[in-house]
Amino acid sequence: NSSEFITKYRTCRQQVRECSGEGDHHEGMSSDDELTLTEVTKFQKRKDNVLEDSRKIFEDVHADFCDIRKILLKFQEWKEKFPDSYCEAYISFCLPKLLNPLIRVQLINWNPLEQNFTELEEMPWFRAIEEFSCAKNISES
Repeated sequence: NSSEFITKYRTCRQQVRECSGEGDHHEGMSSDDELTLTEVTKFQKRKDNVLEDSRKIFEDVHADFCDIRKILLKFQEWKEKFPDSYCEAYISFCLPKLLNPLIRVQLINWNPLEQNFTELEEMPWFRAIEEFSCAKNISES
């Protein structure tokens, strides 16, 4: 399984190099060619363990408090119903610290170096924040 992963990874990188026209690559000179099967297996096992642990982080948290969109909706309601209180609480300074752990958990498996990675702008948490920011600008105007 790990050797298939290595072969697939190297093949993908080779195809990317060929499509981009990089002609100065010398086979065997890549740092990933130096990884042993044991190292790759060990890395994959650690990565799987981290991902498994990350799924458990918010398992005992109520759904309203571990979903960025739901959290932002609560703040939007607060802003609309009690604008003075919302403003006095400096929410714009608090939101990054509040959402940071939720976003970090979602980014644990994100790797921009992979060929088929998801753009940040396409991630659900990014869209939720963007919608909240747009709603904020609309209501202020």
